[in-house]
Amino acid sequence: MSGTLQRPGRSALTMLGTVLGIGAFVAVLGLTATASGQIGEQFSLTKATTVTVSDHPSTEGLAPGANPPTGFPEDADTRAGRINGVAAAGVWWRVPKADVRISATPTGDSAGQGLSLLAATPGAVAAMQPTLAAGTTLDAFAQRERLPVALLSSAAAKRLGVNRLDAQPAVFVDGLPFTVIGVYSEVQRLPDSLLGIVIPTSTALDRFGNPGTGKDQEAQLLVATRMGAAPVVARQLAVALRPDAPERFTVVPPPDPHSLQDKVTSDLTGLFLALAGICLVVGAVGIANTTLVAVLERTQEIGLRRSLGARTWHIAGQFLTESTVLGTLGGLIGTGIGVLVVLGTAAARDWTAVLQPAATLPAPLIGTVVGLLAGLYPALRAARTDPLKALRTA
Repeated sequence: MSGTLQRPGRSALTMLGTVLGIGAFVAVLGLTATASGQIGEQFSLTKATTVTVSDHPSTEGLAPGANPPTGFPEDADTRAGRINGVAAAGVWWRVPKADVRISATPTGDSAGQGLSLLAATPGAVAAMQPTLAAGTTLDAFAQRERLPVALLSSAAAKRLGVNRLDAQPAVFVDGLPFTVIGVYSEVQRLPDSLLGIVIPTSTALDRFGNPGTGKDQEAQLLVATRMGAAPVVARQLAVALRPDAPERFTVVPPPDPHSLQDKVTSDLTGLFLALAGICLVVGAVGIANTTLVAVLERTQEIGLRRSLGARTWHIAGQFLTESTVLGTLGGLIGTGIGVLVVLGTAAARDWTAVLQPAATLPAPLIGTVVGLLAGLYPALRAARTDPLKALRTA
């Protein structure tokens, strides 16, 4: 203890690496366990109830540059809606015309630059779950009659100068007027529509042709399910849509929350444990370096002890004990800091703190082992010091 407290500043700095390593170790395991408990609650309800189906039509036999018709049947909304667990479903796509011009006037101003034009069935709009700020949404009548009507996002309405709907304002797409029947501020699904205009798919087919074949233009079926029904719905969708050719559809169910939790937990634990291991290595190097310096500085003391009858194992035990004490103290302090970090983070985020005793209680022992291993070489070097040479050096 006298050797450890002889230079308290140096001893404190020596422990710092172990403190950081053990603190990181405890904090990482605690925060990972705590965060894992929140993943189930934080897992997006929207993602857990969303299924998408992509159509991959074949271009074989078509003229160059021509888009094939979509593989979704005309009554795709109804077919998908019959599946038990489906709340709403519908087809949508991004209008494939790359140079489509959206404007507030027939002359074609630049007010709509950057806006996207989406085609959607009433079922797709219902699955989007838009929050209407004004007006109404697309309905079966507009779809059946191929009406030139449009739903605008709040951002699109602001750009195009649409402030009220009582005068039946219109926006122009390639010079063609579309009556604005509603403005929505938010959507639960299909965030692409937050900066765009939505028109009926029947109208889009008449005026702009079939959906494109690119990844961002192909037709998709958006399905909103009841909680817990998504995996079952996903297995039935392709057959329900096209019993004759279910293989042409790609169904993407939501990720399993349990798998997601395990993956996130594994990734977090692996990453931060690697960082904690690096801190422990740095701490071990610091203890070894300081102990070795202490051996060199205390050569006279070592020679005097040996001349008075101390054996080699007495000298080795002395320096090994000092390094082990430093490692143990660092482990204790680091464990305390790690626990406080977990508790503080959980309290700040209104989480339930989770501390695994199997990981927290042995943490100070890890500091002891680090200190013991770090002090082996300096202790052996001190034990092998020739007492006569040591006294002469002094």
